[in-house]
Amino acid sequence: MSPNQKTASETKPENNPENKQYSPSVFRISPIIRITLITFYWALLIPLPFLAKVSSTPVSPIILWIGISLGFIALYGALSEQVIVDDEKIQVAYPNWVPRFFRKGWQLHWKEVKDLKMRTTGQGGLVYYFVSQSSDQAYLLPMRVVGFNRLVKLVQNYTGIDTTDIRPLAQPWMYLILFGFTLLLLLVDAWTITTAINQGLM
Repeated sequence: MSPNQKTASETKPENNPENKQYSPSVFRISPIIRITLITFYWALLIPLPFLAKVSSTPVSPIILWIGISLGFIALYGALSEQVIVDDEKIQVAYPNWVPRFFRKGWQLHWKEVKDLKMRTTGQGGLVYYFVSQSSDQAYLLPMRVVGFNRLVKLVQNYTGIDTTDIRPLAQPWMYLILFGFTLLLLLVDAWTITTAINQGLM
């Protein structure tokens, strides 16, 4: 966050028609991120039931398939996150089928936003948290959504906080590289499983 950045308490948003939003804006996690992570998940775990079948492991392949399927449902639920923005609040929500104990959404009214604090991740990236005026709880600004630049502009319009220096946590090309390696891993998985079947090991 730049030194001259102003907090919501120091700068109030201008009262103009552009700030008035009559229908909510919905931001979803980028498709390239969702596709890459889901493909990577299957590439890593698909071989396990086949390995269990040809080895002496006590774990049944059926149990592994059940566990992998449940894990996929959990991953898909986490990647179904939606950020909903209107002229009153920002809200992070999940589909109704996602249990609240697994993924609990949140909402914060613009008038409650005190500041937007920067934190450094363990990998050296930057994340940002909304600080509420009424509680000590912090709310993570979603940074992997499609239209992130538009999202932070809305945050600036409704809070008066300068978001000029805020950038997405990861660039699309990073996920494209990971997706490329994931496809290679899937090819190796397919070759290994096909070879084992042809040799009568399964």
